[in-house]
Amino acid sequence: MKKITLLIYVFLLPLISFSQQEKYPTFVECKEEILDNSSNCFYKKTKEIFYKEFKEPLIIKKESFKGTVNAIFVVTNDGFFKLIYLNTPYEELKKEVARVFAKFPKITPAFYNNHRVEMQFVFPLSFPLSNDIQSDPISIVVTPKKDINDVLEKEIITSKNSLYKSHLNIPFTHQRYVDYEYAMHKNNKHTGSKPYLYKDVNQFINLDSIKNKFLKPAKKTWVGKKVWNEHLLAIQEKDYWFNLDVLFDVQLGKDNSDDVSFTYNNSRILQINGGLGDKFSYSATIYESQARFAGFVNEFISNRSLVNRPAFSEGLVPGRGKAKGFKEDAFDYPVAEGYLSYTPNKFLQFQFGHGKNFIGDGYRSFILSDVAAPSLYLKASVDFWKFKYTNLWIWGNDLRSRTVINNEHARKYIAIHYLSINITERFNLGLFEAAISSSETGIDAGFLNPVMFYRSVEFNRGEDAGNALVGITAKYKLSDQASLYSQLVIDEFSVGNLTNLGDWRNKFSLQFGAKYFDAFNVENLFIQGEFNYARPYTFAHKTSVLNYGNNNQALGHLWGANFWELVGIARYKKDRWSGSAKVVFGKKGFDFIDESVSYGGNIFQSYEDRQGDTGNAIAQGNAATI
Repeated sequence: MKKITLLIYVFLLPLISFSQQEKYPTFVECKEEILDNSSNCFYKKTKEIFYKEFKEPLIIKKESFKGTVNAIFVVTNDGFFKLIYLNTPYEELKKEVARVFAKFPKITPAFYNNHRVEMQFVFPLSFPLSNDIQSDPISIVVTPKKDINDVLEKEIITSKNSLYKSHLNIPFTHQRYVDYEYAMHKNNKHTGSKPYLYKDVNQFINLDSIKNKFLKPAKKTWVGKKVWNEHLLAIQEKDYWFNLDVLFDVQLGKDNSDDVSFTYNNSRILQINGGLGDKFSYSATIYESQARFAGFVNEFISNRSLVNRPAFSEGLVPGRGKAKGFKEDAFDYPVAEGYLSYTPNKFLQFQFGHGKNFIGDGYRSFILSDVAAPSLYLKASVDFWKFKYTNLWIWGNDLRSRTVINNEHARKYIAIHYLSINITERFNLGLFEAAISSSETGIDAGFLNPVMFYRSVEFNRGEDAGNALVGITAKYKLSDQASLYSQLVIDEFSVGNLTNLGDWRNKFSLQFGAKYFDAFNVENLFIQGEFNYARPYTFAHKTSVLNYGNNNQALGHLWGANFWELVGIARYKKDRWSGSAKVVFGKKGFDFIDESVSYGGNIFQSYEDRQGDTGNAIAQGNAATI
């Protein structure tokens, strides 16, 4: 028995020892190397690839720079190379070294105790550069190893997470989407149609590793685990998974007006996500909220003009929906969102549910924004080669009292088609169409036609009762960190009077903007600037229910029409903390309360009530500087 035990120990000892060893990142060409020589192969291959790709900046040659700079780089636990620091005042050199490391192929990451880990290295670069591959040896940065129990605990938690591998939507907020859009932008993916899918983003950002940073494996109690690390209820099987969470969102603010002393928003949220197989998934979120908003928002909710007053409710919370009074100066507003997702193959994706969508690269959008309350929708997306084609059908409502028919809100149907084309690696072009119709008898079968511009041609020829808009988007990638973007939406124009902007029929909107990720090479600093412009009467219609709005708010820009606007945004995050600053400046023309004339700013009023056929200008009427 002792001999058998000894033999087992002798055979297992190398395996046990190997499992406790540190294994360097491995290139494909180095996989056959023995463990002791793997580091040398890694160093050699790294230098070969680096010097093959590296282009010495002109300023280094021009100033005859001599000396050694140290590049500290990391091979992430996903196998990607990334520059961390370069001790040089030459910005051109920093950008070039970062570019070279970004070009490295994905390799097998380092392992410690059989678990993936990041590994940092120092690469000295001596100028003038030498062709000797043996010069300037790379060395490892010695860092304390993580507690193996923490590593195991975090991997156990994240291995149960099927959400990040699913075809469900990542909830859309501009703050949250900065990192996701940055990753998609760098990899030349379509960024205009939102929300993104977890699986699409997870190709470029390891969402599990991001979550790992915020886990607290030391929490051993049931409450501690559920608050910091786990879903309230999680079921994970081979062919299906299910997550349930209860969330709380409590906000407190200060209003400078005399109407209210402070503001608050108290939400209890029930969230369910799940999947059946790898093609079918579902999500549902229920919000129950009470809130007191700033004085001007409260007034907007409860004392809307008679033109837009919602029927069958005590108010309309912007972006959320109907509300009823709560206490003396607050509101109670429940919201439900959910959808079913079906992905038959890697090219097609279908969703049917109740929620919001966004089309555009800007902070605002004239094509489709997240301004209006959630609505019933059907979405079909096709993504292949250089094209992404999005079909979106929305079942909407006009909530105004004046449009009520048989004690029911007026129904409206919006069909949106958006084709995004990557013309080159830097230039993206998008084509847009929206067709709006309304019928007391139900939906017209033609509403579901997926062919772009077909319905617009019908409406413009007078073959059907409806409204149509067309547009174009463009995005130009200046670099991996910066881009320019724009939108043009045409509601109507007079061919014979294109140069006469006073003609009321020249109804269009424009957007120009720029984004700067990791601005000034400060990690996680994001800067955005944007200009928006909408002519009077744009998005309105002679039959007011056929306006480009839903649930008494605009489907495009929240200001409607008859305005210009400048927006500046800065965002920064560090660990669990994030902050943002936003400056908005603009001018908009409103209608006068004691007049029935439309000056073109209210998209819910018929353009038949316009102030005149000519002489129309931006911000006409009751002008306000905002």
